Amino acid sequence: MTEKLRVSSVYIVMAIICVIVMFPLLLAVILPLQASDELAGTLSPLIKFNGDYSKIDYIAQYPTLDNFKELLLYTPDFYRVFWNSFLITGSILLFQTLAAIPAAWAFARFKFKGRKLLFDIYIIFMLIPFQVTMLSQYLVIDCMKLMNTRLAVILPAIFSTFPVFLIYRGFADIPRDVADSARIDGANEWQVLRYIGLPLGRSGILACVVLSFLDLWNMVEQPLTFLKNKRLYPLSLYLPMLGADSGAILLSAAIVTLIPAVFVFVIGQEELEQGIIASALKE
Repeated sequence: MTEKLRVSSVYIVMAIICVIVMFPLLLAVILPLQASDELAGTLSPLIKFNGDYSKIDYIAQYPTLDNFKELLLYTPDFYRVFWNSFLITGSILLFQTLAAIPAAWAFARFKFKGRKLLFDIYIIFMLIPFQVTMLSQYLVIDCMKLMNTRLAVILPAIFSTFPVFLIYRGFADIPRDVADSARIDGANEWQVLRYIGLPLGRSGILACVVLSFLDLWNMVEQPLTFLKNKRLYPLSLYLPMLGADSGAILLSAAIVTLIPAVFVFVIGQEELEQGIIASALKE
């Protein structure tokens, strides 16, 4: 009986935490479905605080999709910033993966002098936040005449150390006998990587893609630092620009912005879990 009570208590606590975490997301889904008058009444205390607090109807009195219609049909700026986010995120993911896979393969499969020290330096760089390296990146990008261009955001992110660390574990777990057998049969190193490393390290690579997408899609500090032209802003900077006075467009855009992230997470959830578990294991 005591064991059942303990398990029940754990489930209750987890359910409460889940409700607390999901509550903002629930509001983000409910509010854009409200009619303009109803939504204006909900948001008016946030726009001009007069001592009253916002009252939220958790079930819209007159559910409507007019807010999404306004966003998707009569807000062309949204498509521009959506394209900026897609272009920046897609470019970084593509070239980041192409750079990380050979580096992770070299760390996992080759034995060379200074390998562990170099890998430890990689880990240290992974722990350094952007605020520490912001000034040095700014100076380098300015010398390259890339300020206020998409490349200013894309290039530094391509050589991130986190994807190397995540993919490394998947390659390190491949039995050496399998790769050695391929080499004996005449395969060169690129063929071993292509036909053995990539299929067997698939979980780590896909976990890297999913986590990197979720991070890059919501990137704020890098584009805010390197981009001055608002026409180049991604969605992560476009939403704060709207403000509470454009609440209907803001809330609708937030939901549309959330859809790609949720889609990528759901599709890659299994690989993400396997990749994280593998990366947590000690060598």
